[in-house]
Amino acid sequence: MSAPDPTFSHLDATGAARMVNVGHKPLQARAATAVGELGCQPATIELLRARALPKGDVIAAARLAGILAAKRTDELIPLCHSLPLDSVSVDFELRVDRVVITATARTTARTGVEMEALVAVTLAGLTLYDMMKAVDKTMVLGAVRVTEKIK
Repeated sequence: MSAPDPTFSHLDATGAARMVNVGHKPLQARAATAVGELGCQPATIELLRARALPKGDVIAAARLAGILAAKRTDELIPLCHSLPLDSVSVDFELRVDRVVITATARTTARTGVEMEALVAVTLAGLTLYDMMKAVDKTMVLGAVRVTEKIK
């Protein structure tokens, strides 16, 4: 068995992908917050505010999609560890021409939860996009990033 390449933690000495061993790390309380934006037409935001979109309460659906996605991150990202999530929150701020999506994931584990927060934001945004695309063909999902990491 080859020694891992210290330069790239997810590659072994032959360049093959590997899952990083975190077994030696202590369990710690960890949290991460991610943010993303779904740019929309102002008229779309007004329909969203009024809960007048044809597909119903899209915020509720997007919140659930984000939470469910965070719980399945290890199934979506090949080398991600399975984490016992303590909580996931997904919140939405409606601005004039965009929805700002914020997700926070918390766990007590050996590795961080940044990927879970990022996946929650992304899937919540994709759900909004899917449910609003009939009224707005100009939407853009982007600026997804980690804004806070604890441990």
